[in-house]
Amino acid sequence: MCSSEEGAPGPDGHRLGKGPPPVGRGRHLRADRGFVTAEAAVVIPALAAFALALLWGLMAAAAQIQCLDAARAGARAAARSEAEQEVLAAARSAAPPGARVALRRDGDLWRVRVEAPTPGPHALALTLSGDAAALAEDTVGRPLVGEER
Repeated sequence: MCSSEEGAPGPDGHRLGKGPPPVGRGRHLRADRGFVTAEAAVVIPALAAFALALLWGLMAAAAQIQCLDAARAGARAAARSEAEQEVLAAARSAAPPGARVALRRDGDLWRVRVEAPTPGPHALALTLSGDAAALAEDTVGRPLVGEER
């Protein structure tokens, strides 16, 4: 009888095939099978939650950059002495959805502020903002406010 047949003794003297495994490793492996499933059931949702949090953070960072870019675009338009509606339109076109744009003149500077909510669930909502200022063109060549020539 060759050792590969069922029921024949193997190299360690134990029978191969059906029947109880030898005392030692076999019983230990069977007892651990449920723990791997339980650990996976806990780890996989935790990894999914981490991935979603990371994705939300990246989306919030992108929206923050959009707020800053929109504020800069509005400030440049205001500095060129464009009409207020054109300035607001320039800022809104670069801003994330749902953004609020504020424009004001502060001495020789035009200041633009863009505020927007973070994308995603309202439970995680934060208000992102971007501010920019630009020197008005009509003041070029004149001394700045509070400065003498």
